[in-house]
Amino acid sequence: MVDIECIVSESHRLLKEYFGYDAFRPLQEEIVRHVMQGNDSLVLMPTGGGKSLCFQIPSLMLPGVTVVVSPLISLMKDQVDGLNANGIAAAFLNSTLSEEEEVYIMQQCRMGKISLLYVSPERITRSFEKIFGMLNVSLLAVDEAHCISSWGHDFRPEYQQLKWIKHTFPKLPIIALTATADKTTRSDIVTQLGLHNERTFLASFNRPNLSLEVRVGVGAKDKDREIIDYIRSRPNDSGIIYCMSRKSCEKLSSKLNAKGLQTNYYHAGLSAKQRENVQDDFINDRTPVICATVAFGMGIDKSNVRWVIHYNLPKNVEGYYQEIGRAGRDGLASDTFLYFNLGDIITLRKFAEESGQMALNLEKLTQMQAFAESDICRRKILLSYFGEYLEKDCGNCDVCKNPPKKFDGTIIAQKALSAVMRTKQSASSQLVVDILRGSEKREVLEMGYHRLKTYGKGRDVSEDDWKQYLRQMMHFGLLEVAYDRNNALIATELARKVLFEDQKVSLVKLVAAEIRKQRFKVTYTKEQAQKSQPWNQLFEHLRKWRVEMARAKGIPPYLVFNDATLREIAVSRPESTLDLLSISGVGKVKFDAYGEEILEEISRFKQSQKKASSTYQLTFDLYQKGYDVNMIAQMRGMNVMTVYSHLAFLFQQGYPIDPFRYIDKKDVQDVLSAVQNTGEKLQTKPLYDFLRGEVDYYRIRLSLAYLSKEGKI
Repeated sequence: MVDIECIVSESHRLLKEYFGYDAFRPLQEEIVRHVMQGNDSLVLMPTGGGKSLCFQIPSLMLPGVTVVVSPLISLMKDQVDGLNANGIAAAFLNSTLSEEEEVYIMQQCRMGKISLLYVSPERITRSFEKIFGMLNVSLLAVDEAHCISSWGHDFRPEYQQLKWIKHTFPKLPIIALTATADKTTRSDIVTQLGLHNERTFLASFNRPNLSLEVRVGVGAKDKDREIIDYIRSRPNDSGIIYCMSRKSCEKLSSKLNAKGLQTNYYHAGLSAKQRENVQDDFINDRTPVICATVAFGMGIDKSNVRWVIHYNLPKNVEGYYQEIGRAGRDGLASDTFLYFNLGDIITLRKFAEESGQMALNLEKLTQMQAFAESDICRRKILLSYFGEYLEKDCGNCDVCKNPPKKFDGTIIAQKALSAVMRTKQSASSQLVVDILRGSEKREVLEMGYHRLKTYGKGRDVSEDDWKQYLRQMMHFGLLEVAYDRNNALIATELARKVLFEDQKVSLVKLVAAEIRKQRFKVTYTKEQAQKSQPWNQLFEHLRKWRVEMARAKGIPPYLVFNDATLREIAVSRPESTLDLLSISGVGKVKFDAYGEEILEEISRFKQSQKKASSTYQLTFDLYQKGYDVNMIAQMRGMNVMTVYSHLAFLFQQGYPIDPFRYIDKKDVQDVLSAVQNTGEKLQTKPLYDFLRGEVDYYRIRLSLAYLSKEGKI
């Protein structure tokens, strides 16, 4: 008999000790209980949602070893490094190990000194008898489980060999985990793995910390300029730019580097060593920006990626969702941008037509295109794709920030839903449109659909408009696509309310692509609001400390503390052991490793801040007494430019300084123009050079302070 109370109590203790968290996220505790009772599970959680904890916590309570199937060497290494940094014994078996290293790891597992063993699907198939015959395996975790399904977006045939494990060990509990799987793929995962009486745990796919924006029809030069401006406005942030081809990765990286940005490129055409070096530099914050194909990112658990840009349209929604999910894994606000042109569709259609699953891949591309062209809340569309429905608009996407006009579309929706139901939910979206339009196509007549009551009831609506309305209905959760039934449209429970319970439907008024493009115009050069927060100076100070600690330990900086934990430390400024341990992400293991050092670092920062604030205060006191800048400099024994810098800083901090005693509106306008043309708004030298020395350094500094405070840069 399993003692549930004991499991819950122990799981909470382990969560705090090893991971530093006081409470589980939604569903995590429930999943841990289910696993500890020896049951099979299918877990769907968004990227960064905490899937790994669902088997890592049980691995610390179960006897023997938990075997984790993972698709990439880099993913294994990242997970194992993170666990070891938290004081948890973990290892991996893959092709990078020598025979002696592999023998040693197996010995450690048999001796009970390793809790988690990560292996690739190929290795577990090839070394089946060695792993399951020699080790006491108490749990099998299948990560990225969507790879087992041919209906998934990242099918890998080697995953299908895993079905033999359940056949051979029917009592071994299995937990399958994925961040991207529609209903068809979920069902296939259960079948392929042979799960028995499994329970599916479906967490919310909503990542409200990610802003979503689509930029339609932006020309190549403008796109590059916008991206350069955006990266320059966030000099300390890490980001990924996904490109369609290897050549475009290299070309874009070269362009960005030529503009003084620090980037590299990554794709499958590089050698294994080259890919490893690029990824290592990114993880360790040596290279902040990577231009990559979709080959990059699956093996990265880097929590402080602050933005993701898609240079081209992705080929399906699952891939897009997974890729943007690599931003903001620590829960902090992060940006995502998708650039989309007609040329992307032409290229991607060609790829789909040449694939082994043409019909499926074309339909998934259609769904992705619909997302990009839609006038509906982006988050609603994403969530509905995975079977989750958001009642209110998110407020954090380009559509919500530029809301379109809506109208009562109940009659239109009822006509479409009636056609779907009368075909017994067996018709594709194109066929439903043909029925509504009264088409005399052979398929319509052969199936007898011309005899349906809804035949021809939508002749007054164009074919293209009907397609867009159907897409809206999918996004609103009225319709779903059954990929395993020739892409037939299926009516949901919500649809039945529209048909039979007088539920109203609001549809978005259709607008031309050019109007949509103009409406979503966004300026990228605006300073992030958080940069001016009082805690930000300490946060930046602690980030530098974190880099030094990470180098000393030989681990990525985010494994010391992630940005969310570091920010909470910067905001709360803990002064004692108890204060620091109360912060989310600071457990006993992390405190033992870094606690004393970070408390000393905070204390040193406070002391330096006191000195800094006193010197600024002294300058302000002399300014208030009416002394001019030259006299203040002479009295304080400092450079005149330093005094101007003090005044600029004091003005930004809200002190009653009048910058227009030293500058005029023309200076401000000239500096603003220089910022817009150079992308620089921190260093004065590039602006001075751009203005050909016609505006003095001190006037540039004060103008920058004014523009920043006014929110114009």
